Amino acid sequence: MITLGSSAVLAQDMDNKAVEDALKTVKKTDTTSQKQGWYTGGFGNLNFGQTTLSNWAAGGESTITALGLVELFAHFRQAKLIWNNNLKLNYGLIKTADNPVEKNDDQFDLTTKAGLPAFKDWYYSLYINFLSQLSPTFEADEASGASRMVSGFLNPGYLIGALGMDFLPSGHFSVFLSPLTAKYTFVLDTLLADAGMYGVEGAVFQEGSKISSGKKIRSELGAFISLDYQRDILENVNFSTSLDLFESYTSPEIAIDVNWETLIAMKINKYLTASIFGHLIYDQDIDITIDENKDGITDRLAPRTQFKEVLGIGLSHKF
Repeated sequence: MITLGSSAVLAQDMDNKAVEDALKTVKKTDTTSQKQGWYTGGFGNLNFGQTTLSNWAAGGESTITALGLVELFAHFRQAKLIWNNNLKLNYGLIKTADNPVEKNDDQFDLTTKAGLPAFKDWYYSLYINFLSQLSPTFEADEASGASRMVSGFLNPGYLIGALGMDFLPSGHFSVFLSPLTAKYTFVLDTLLADAGMYGVEGAVFQEGSKISSGKKIRSELGAFISLDYQRDILENVNFSTSLDLFESYTSPEIAIDVNWETLIAMKINKYLTASIFGHLIYDQDIDITIDENKDGITDRLAPRTQFKEVLGIGLSHKF
């Protein structure tokens, strides 16, 4: 009995030790699992603006605006692999006086980046970005008065694929460098492609007849740099900025395409937020109409720095 009892106690002690070891293993696995696998989330923001004028001597028009912003992310880490996916959707509408509702903002931006460790905070990375719009944009043709499409989904669309090095010193800041980057510009609408919009090769006309149609895809090879920074700079105040620079090796002119976005989001309470958004673009291949008289020429077309600023107060939800 004594022997059996001692064996039982010893067995119980071994079982207890096995359970403790198992619990330690589970805890260790749980801790590791928090750093590995999928991590998903995002936020949505809906801003409103309204101006009403009645017998206003200084002039102006009554307006109603609505702007929606959704950002989603899905990040994956397993062993040495890091895979980050980000989707950004912007869409805005404006109603001015008796004019119909028009679109004043539209963006579809999808980025995926996968990396394997190289040394210290550097990773060998593959970067892919697709940028376009969700719906078409129309404007009135001054000559005929009819509406014509000036942009839309894949009109233009931009696809960037790059191989390079990613510097990740912290969770707040990253720098991606690529000396080997392919950039594709899509203009699938025949009229826009024939007009040579957004840098594609336009149609060839002779005596009013079209000899060859415009190219709907333009490819470039160049160097690419992408910088991202995001951090809470004050309590309930988040600052984020991203800067993309591309220089084409195949372009006859030396010019750097710039795409720079900055967002300052301020949390008022659980649901209300205030935000300031700025977007700067310079693309050598996008011509902007310049209404000025120079050397007897009006309405010239030339590349210009594009800038958009949005200040809004609205509803926000983080998930």
